[in-house]
Amino acid sequence: MASIIKASINLSEIPKDKVIIGKKGKYLPITITINDEVDQFGNQGPVIVDQTKEEREGKAPKTYLGNVKVVWTNGDNVAAAPRTDQPQQPAQSLSPQADDLPF
Repeated sequence: MASIIKASINLSEIPKDKVIIGKKGKYLPITITINDEVDQFGNQGPVIVDQTKEEREGKAPKTYLGNVKVVWTNGDNVAAAPRTDQPQQPAQSLSPQADDLPF
């Protein structure tokens, strides 16, 4: 189950009160969602700031930071987003029998 996911976030949208100061630096808890469908821009999901249980139950608005796109996958978990610079081809899973590497 391997994939490479690219993300882009808007740093100006980070709420300062959500930043956690730890022993080794400052952290922002985020949630990344991978949707079944690709949007009109080729993105497969949002990057949002984590919400507390109370915020979720209270239906607090989500803070969207950006979007994600699966750019490579071995075919076992999610499909890669279609590339705009190349013709679209179905994702293929590599099996050990098709691998001609000596190791």
